[in-house]
Amino acid sequence: MHKRIWVVLSASLVTVVAVLLVLHARHRTPAVEAAPGPPAAEVAFVHRGTINQVLSLAGQFQPYQEVDIHPKVSGFIRHIYVDIGDRVHQGETLAILEIPELKAQLQGTVYEVQRANDNVTRAQHEVSGATATHAALHADYQRLLQTSKAQPGLVAQQELDDAQAKDLSSAAEVDAARAALAAAQKGLQVAQADNNRVSALENYTNVVAPLDGVIVWRYADTGALIQGGTTSNSSTLPIVKLAQSGVMRLRLPVPEQYVRYVHLGDPVELRVDALNRSFTGSVVRFTRELNFETRTMETEIDVKNPDLAIDAGMYANALLRLAHADNVPTIPVGAIVLKGNPPNTQEEVYVLDTDNRVQIRTVQVGIEGSRLAAIVSGLNPGDRVVMAAQAKYAENEKVTPVVQQTPASETAPQSGGVIDMSGDVNNGNGGA
Repeated sequence: MHKRIWVVLSASLVTVVAVLLVLHARHRTPAVEAAPGPPAAEVAFVHRGTINQVLSLAGQFQPYQEVDIHPKVSGFIRHIYVDIGDRVHQGETLAILEIPELKAQLQGTVYEVQRANDNVTRAQHEVSGATATHAALHADYQRLLQTSKAQPGLVAQQELDDAQAKDLSSAAEVDAARAALAAAQKGLQVAQADNNRVSALENYTNVVAPLDGVIVWRYADTGALIQGGTTSNSSTLPIVKLAQSGVMRLRLPVPEQYVRYVHLGDPVELRVDALNRSFTGSVVRFTRELNFETRTMETEIDVKNPDLAIDAGMYANALLRLAHADNVPTIPVGAIVLKGNPPNTQEEVYVLDTDNRVQIRTVQVGIEGSRLAAIVSGLNPGDRVVMAAQAKYAENEKVTPVVQQTPASETAPQSGGVIDMSGDVNNGNGGA
């Protein structure tokens, strides 16, 4: 019995040893047969694309214009036609004032004009009478003078002198009458000017909108006494506040290091999270000076708002394009290797030739984004470049390329401060 057990154990041991020898032989065979190949290298193709550097800024919308509407003259509001939120057009009547004493003053100027007209008429008649009298007396004097010359001694010298005196006196009366007429005409002009002045003041009782816009506040009601806007009292309340909201101003504080990129007409993309809408605008004006405290320059964007969807005070996140390169060769920034020390630094790229051998090229790099860089010279679209770990490879070394897919274009934001309204909304919803 013991002998049979030993036989079985011996056979089992032999079997186990044989299996182990077979497994060991199989494990060692590939290592012996495998031959070392070229090292692998991650490569990317050179694409032709666009790189934009954009500045992300937050700004607040303001009306294009906002004015307090004061009347020219003081008076009681007889009727007011508008309230907050109403859209009005230029020339539309907003309110009518009641000024009884102004009506009486206007009527008085009308009478003054009529009296001045009567004075002019009377002066004209006086000029006509004086002219006729002068003509008759002058004719008498001329006849006597001619008779005296034709027949000396026939006309007494005293009679001739009297006729001459009357002629000269009538001529003076004509001049005086004409002067009186001129004075009457000037008086008429003064009366008409005064009438026009009072009429203009009376027209100011009809308060109209100076521009198209929206009534954003109303300060007075029917029957209220409103002081004229020409008074020196700075606390005088207006009738309404009018905002021109068909075009909105967006003011952006551009940091000092980006001021050099700001130009009139530059396109700007806007995102208003409160409306979940995007808009486009352009740079229309900037202050050309920096704020000493914030080191920023105020830049204004005009945004059309025909449906009045944008309200004053809303925030917007804007993308202001800085440097950009269009239709240029682009590569990942990791493919660029810096050699040397400043100021003699050179930018190199490891390029694979058709035989997958590494060639080191000096390139000129343009603008860079966060992932891509524009190549000015040294590479062509379709070239393959090593993306990383370039120090592992020697020039003319053959490698096994592992192609990585990379984008051709990039928009690289430079943050200047944005506002995340969606985060506030989500937090608010979570609290509810």
